[in-house]
Amino acid sequence: MSPERLTEDETTAGLAGLPHWTREGDSIVRTADAPDFPAGIRVVAAVAEAAEAMDHHPDIDIRWRTLRFVLSTHSAGGLTALDLDLAARIDAALATESAR
Repeated sequence: MSPERLTEDETTAGLAGLPHWTREGDSIVRTADAPDFPAGIRVVAAVAEAAEAMDHHPDIDIRWRTLRFVLSTHSAGGLTALDLDLAARIDAALATESAR
């Protein structure tokens, strides 16, 4: 059974707490720059661990130190609470790496 798709109001409310994320259709997207390439890879590794534990995997694009994350719950045909939760975990991974 797939998670419930968020309503427009739920999506708007969820994104209010995730200021670095924007909506692109049925996905949410964040682009961030890591201090350098190894730092970017550490962020991706942390996100991979969180995603695997959640069984919810983002699309990740790595361009040198620029990372782009795209979240959507394909089985639900749009955004779910899983996407908002993983977005918050991605933000935490980026903040941890920036604080190093």
